[in-house]
Amino acid sequence: MKQAYNGKAIPANGKAIEYSGGVFHVPDNPIIPFIEGDGTGRDIWKASVRIFDAAVEKAYGGKRKVAWFEVYAGEKSFNEFKQWLPDETVEAIRDFRVGIKGPLTTPVGGGIRSINVALRQLLDLYACIRPVKYLKGVPSPVKNPERMNVVIFRENTEDVYIGIEWQSGTPEVKKLIDFLNKDMLRGGPKQIRTDSGISIKPISPFGTKRLVRRAIQHAVDHKRRTVTLVHKGNIQKFTEGAFRDWGYELAVDEFRDQIVTERESWILDNKDRNPNCTVEQNARMIEPGIEQATEDFRKSVFAEVKTVLDRIYSSHGQGKWKKKIMVNDRIADSIFQQVVTRADEYDVLATPNLNGDYISDACAGQIGGLGMAPGANIGDGYGCFEATHGTAPKYADKDVINPSSVMLSGAMMFDFLGWPEAAQLIEGGIERAIGQKKVTYDLERMMEGGTKLRTSEFATAIIANM
Repeated sequence: MKQAYNGKAIPANGKAIEYSGGVFHVPDNPIIPFIEGDGTGRDIWKASVRIFDAAVEKAYGGKRKVAWFEVYAGEKSFNEFKQWLPDETVEAIRDFRVGIKGPLTTPVGGGIRSINVALRQLLDLYACIRPVKYLKGVPSPVKNPERMNVVIFRENTEDVYIGIEWQSGTPEVKKLIDFLNKDMLRGGPKQIRTDSGISIKPISPFGTKRLVRRAIQHAVDHKRRTVTLVHKGNIQKFTEGAFRDWGYELAVDEFRDQIVTERESWILDNKDRNPNCTVEQNARMIEPGIEQATEDFRKSVFAEVKTVLDRIYSSHGQGKWKKKIMVNDRIADSIFQQVVTRADEYDVLATPNLNGDYISDACAGQIGGLGMAPGANIGDGYGCFEATHGTAPKYADKDVINPSSVMLSGAMMFDFLGWPEAAQLIEGGIERAIGQKKVTYDLERMMEGGTKLRTSEFATAIIANM
């Protein structure tokens, strides 16, 4: 560990968070690196750090205090160091284990395609975690926003976001298309148009399983009822379909006593309802029309039913499965309408990268938008908490923007550190201020009788409501 990063000395009044045996060891005065953020990030951070310090002071009476340490990325970094993401910024977050950041600009025209994606990949922050929960009083476009209370676990390191692609018309893409058309697809009906751009979509059992493991463990720890694998496996069978299959494998292999799969629940319920139900009768109930299927398929379903009953009826049968965490799966396009029409049926979603990007924003739209949605990127031994919205440069330095996303991300961070009392004060203060209709312009314009506050004034109102 260095004594300075990017030319700035580390805080003398703080200690580093340590990690061993899969457990974080957090001192009472942890050094936490922060990236202020671009555009509105400056106003947001000024307000948010006041909230964080006030919550810690109130929760622990001065016995705990964060030693904040600024590190650099984005426009501020480029202006000072001519680098969008200095190596020492990554080193600082790696060395101090936990960091928090505001929104960052994505450079245009070359260089790092996305600073956010780069941080995730360089630190192997493989799980993007997005809790989406309605706070009472926030204007919403749906009738019952209180039904929305999900936590989305989005795989961060694979899928198309890995950034392996070739531009249309380049010699490299021509070489790849020739190889695919003349070798891999030779003799088949499918051919790639020669003027195409190409992107590679890798999804692995390693990446899938560590993401799903974290999602199910969250459900166990927080007494959630369901974990849903979101995929497009009906079309992309060997990537997204494999994500589903590997997710189920992990669930059964590592969480057998705590979970039941949806399909297993049908088999167990059929047996509970009719103890004399034969394997063949049970199979017909979970697979209507099985008699029209091939003999091999029928035999496979019969074997599946028998295996489930033999292995887990004693531990999961007679209604005991109803107290287990349900692991199910949903097609990606279907889940988009289901989180609108019956959001309360979902608790934890585990998704590949691109699906998770879409579904996070779709859910956030129901609870007031990205300004009310926190986020975190977590790896084994590391965590970086962040705003989920953009930089909104036209509002920069005007003290008008809603800082709730970073504030709620800070609440997530304190929960992660094992300081839940501070987290509860932040969330409660925000909810009570909103309940009093003391809000920033984005919420006030949609709220009858609201009082429009500046960013700094909103922070003051939250502190008063802790």
